[in-house]
Amino acid sequence: MMEEAVPEARGASTGSPADRTVSRMVTVWDLPLRLWHWLLAGFVVLAWFTPNVYDGLHRFAGYTVIGLLAFRLVWGFFGSRYARFRMVGVRLRAAPRYLLNLRRGMTGRYIGLNPAGTLMLVALLLTLAVSAISGAMAVTVTFFGIWWVEDTHTYSSDVVIVLVVLHVAGVVLMGILQRENLVRAMITGRKRIRSHS
Repeated sequence: MMEEAVPEARGASTGSPADRTVSRMVTVWDLPLRLWHWLLAGFVVLAWFTPNVYDGLHRFAGYTVIGLLAFRLVWGFFGSRYARFRMVGVRLRAAPRYLLNLRRGMTGRYIGLNPAGTLMLVALLLTLAVSAISGAMAVTVTFFGIWWVEDTHTYSSDVVIVLVVLHVAGVVLMGILQRENLVRAMITGRKRIRSHS
């Protein structure tokens, strides 16, 4: 069920585009999800810039990321409508076609995450989990100095940063294509929904 997608209107209309389009603001991202998003972004950046220089701060950031990931897992089942994971499977299956259509400039309209955004969410959550857990393992007596633990932490952390850059680029691109301030939406929690009258 894809009720969150807002289809573009088909067929002709006699009025001007301004006359045909009606927009309204709807709450999409709840406060806990927005706080989680910005806290996670801050602690990921902090962790990226502190290894081998400020180890205590780096560990604090890493453990905080683990806590934030645990919260997101819980909130994915008990949070508000657009925070839940209920559409993840459907959106992931739709992601390849969505990305192909995106190359043609066809973005569709989604109130929550579009299929590309869902794919990025899953990739980031999984990679962050690998990075943070392997980092926590690396400072234990059992796994300290074990090469594959350290390599896993290093390489997964590099992948996280690549994904973050792609995420930011995707947000900017979609904001331009859809003429929508997605950063503001993640601050206020509200998005403008356009429909045709």
